[in-house]
Amino acid sequence: MKALTEALKTMLNALAHEDAGEFLTPCQKTAVLSQGADTSPVQRVAPVVQQPAPVGRRRVALFTGRELPEDVMEYMTETCVRTQHDLTVLTFETESTGEAMLQPYQGELAAAGIDVKLVPLGGNTMSQLARYLGSHPEIAFLACKESGYLGRSYLAGNQRKNEMPIPVVVIVANKDGVQIPEAGAEVVEADKRIA
Repeated sequence: MKALTEALKTMLNALAHEDAGEFLTPCQKTAVLSQGADTSPVQRVAPVVQQPAPVGRRRVALFTGRELPEDVMEYMTETCVRTQHDLTVLTFETESTGEAMLQPYQGELAAAGIDVKLVPLGGNTMSQLARYLGSHPEIAFLACKESGYLGRSYLAGNQRKNEMPIPVVVIVANKDGVQIPEAGAEVVEADKRIA
């Protein structure tokens, strides 16, 4: 019984001590709580200074497969020049295949002052593409051709409306023959530019 009485006294003292602290200032609380505690100064670590993001032009992303038609590349070049954006080419192909696709257009892009960045996305999933786009805020919108997987899924209405974190533009050869579903993508003709 004596152990129970001592335990109750300890609990009641703790409650009284807790209630007494309600009327103390923060400095007084610290002084009371630090009695008998090791209060050696904490060694401070120098704060990490984040490097500012490089100030550069925004980018337009082009998602392509094994082929890169001339009319699509012409549309992308004109769009980049008009909007003063650089170009990021995203593909599930290897880097060497991507470089081979871009090689015929390098001179034209360099003459237009467009910086081209090739990003081979290892794997083959749309969620991986969406993650990449979501983690790169410098990309203004994604363009894809109608004959590719992403373009076909938007035109067929199979793509969910907000699956991609940025706007999607589907480049088609002839807009007249295309039925546009409510898929959340803008459809443009390769030979007619949006103003």
